[in-house]
Amino acid sequence: MDEPRKRSRPGRAPSPTGRTSRPRQAEVARLAGVSQATVSLVLGGKREGVAISEETRRKVLDAARSLGYVPDPAARRLAAARNDLLGVFSFTATFPTDVQHSYYPFLVGVEQEAAARGYDLVLFTGSSSGGAGAAGPEALSRVRLADGCLFLGRHAPAQELSRLVGDGFPVVHIGRRDELEGLPWVGADYVNATREVVARLAALGHRRIVLVREDDEAPASTDREHGFLKGLEAAGLPGGPAAVFRSAAPERELTPERLRGWLAEGVTAFVAEETDTGSAWRALRGAARAAGIEAPRDASLALLGSPPPDLAGEPVPTGFDIPRPELGAAAVRMLAALVAGEDIAAATEPLVACPFRPGASAGPPPARPQDPRP
Repeated sequence: MDEPRKRSRPGRAPSPTGRTSRPRQAEVARLAGVSQATVSLVLGGKREGVAISEETRRKVLDAARSLGYVPDPAARRLAAARNDLLGVFSFTATFPTDVQHSYYPFLVGVEQEAAARGYDLVLFTGSSSGGAGAAGPEALSRVRLADGCLFLGRHAPAQELSRLVGDGFPVVHIGRRDELEGLPWVGADYVNATREVVARLAALGHRRIVLVREDDEAPASTDREHGFLKGLEAAGLPGGPAAVFRSAAPERELTPERLRGWLAEGVTAFVAEETDTGSAWRALRGAARAAGIEAPRDASLALLGSPPPDLAGEPVPTGFDIPRPELGAAAVRMLAALVAGEDIAAATEPLVACPFRPGASAGPPPARPQDPRP
């Protein structure tokens, strides 16, 4: 009876020589007829201060090639005291690897820039089971496996991030976080981008504009509101609390009746912020449709950010685009500078401009019927 054939380990393709284990430097040394130390020097690429003849170097390389030897990346990185790994940690309930997720384009820019700089990426998913609240000390401590880590998300745990910064671990947050002392960040210039949107609406003739936003203190939201109010002030338009509608549940509280009431009071343009939920923009669109308001015929609408991917089939709204891939790439450049011990103030720019998007949802205010002459 024939003996049963031995099976190789699952997931490992047999090598050309029939072996299933990784060749070691000792085997390369025996085949080349040199010491293991010589093999280590040759395969490590060291030339300066090391006297190794070209013939010996060739023997070692030929022996390594014939055995199928591949250097152990973990050992090489350990010897260099760096992993050449950058971490990415997201404070969202689901890690943004779906192209429909608003954070996914950030990862595209991160991956491209990291690859260009010779870094590999490690995706940390400690928040995947419970959102921001699950990102405790244990979850964040794992990021130390990398040389540095990028963080992104609307709400980040300040205490844990401050601990990493205090320990000198290289971290960069994608999105403004200057309320956390010492935390480097790269963000979009929402203030000036929002001011430009208001200036464009004012140039079209709008004299009453209302901002719709979520009721939280996320820096991205406060930046947009700050730019909105500064834009109104620069255009000589009425501002103050009456010009801002804040709601924890805008899709429920922004009703068609409220929208009609604003129109009756002379409001002719509405702007909404973009967030990872998109609730403010969805609420404004829904209320306008339910009220029979067509943009820009009856009122102008503008979105302070990029349209959600699932609404890509609709007419493009007026507003500005968030340069997500560029932000991801800029964050990698800043993190790489931190890992290398460089001065990030000289090497990077924390604010990235948001280009204006003309869109199709804004135009001149509708003509109002004039009061009859006495």
